[in-house]
Amino acid sequence: MMCESDNESENNSSAHISVFEQRAYIKIETIRGKTVPEIHAALNEVCGTDTVDRSTVQRWHQRFRDGRISIDNNPRSGRPSTVTQDNTNAAILATLLDEDRRITVREIENETGISKSSVHRILTEILQKRKIAARWVPHFLSPEQKDTRKDICRELLSRYENEKETFLDRIIAIDETWIRDFEPELKSQSNIWKGITSPRAKKVRRQQTKVKQMMIFAFDKLGIIVTHRVPIGSSVTGDYYKTFLAKKLLPEIRKKRPGMLQNGVSILHDNARPHIGAPVVALLEKYGWERLKHPPYSPDLSPPDFDLFPKLKEPRFPVFPT
Repeated sequence: MMCESDNESENNSSAHISVFEQRAYIKIETIRGKTVPEIHAALNEVCGTDTVDRSTVQRWHQRFRDGRISIDNNPRSGRPSTVTQDNTNAAILATLLDEDRRITVREIENETGISKSSVHRILTEILQKRKIAARWVPHFLSPEQKDTRKDICRELLSRYENEKETFLDRIIAIDETWIRDFEPELKSQSNIWKGITSPRAKKVRRQQTKVKQMMIFAFDKLGIIVTHRVPIGSSVTGDYYKTFLAKKLLPEIRKKRPGMLQNGVSILHDNARPHIGAPVVALLEKYGWERLKHPPYSPDLSPPDFDLFPKLKEPRFPVFPT
């Protein structure tokens, strides 16, 4: 290899292995049958901090295995010769993003030689890109489940358009969640104003308590109707949930929402097994309460999961004292 060793480079600080020279080495070693870790280790041994990232080695290794010959960046075809440098660089960056959506600004800088500030400007201003994390979802919906979700949403929206606020007045949303006895405050919550010469405040890092308890919440458009702590060691079964509806929720509706029972109650809860079991279905039929449809695996359409629980669990100190 034409690169100098680390010891030699200490004596010759002007030695620098360019990105294109490293690509040439990747191409040679790929043809020789070397693996990505082997190639990257050899480059790192000789080039030190100038070494391209392993992901860059991986991309070019794959390109050369697929038959690529050139070590140059892909030109943008069909562009006039008067195209600006920014547009040329934008085309290069767009190609890299098409190949790897997770590529970092630093990796792009190492691979193309474009400065980090220019890479960031082109990505955000010219290509109109922004990097975001994938949104966690509880379940990938099948096409049939997506259709069901759409149909239920349309049905609920249609009912609201026809019945207006009287439809919302009847809805009671119910769900369970784990509540911890102590939630540590966020670092930002301990921010204080200080002078130039003032020492920086310190605080001991505290962990979430392992003590937690299941709680059931029932609320409507006016607010919380009832909260219930499930005894530690117990679980919410169909029979337990039925008892909650009969012994906890019903009395509180009579107490806090006079007239709701006469106007009709619509229960909105998810499709957890305790909620849709035979004991609960029989009780709802006995009371004449409607059970609103809820799409499977759709917590974003559940008022507790979407609105109540995230606000309830915002770090405070303490959240629920023991």
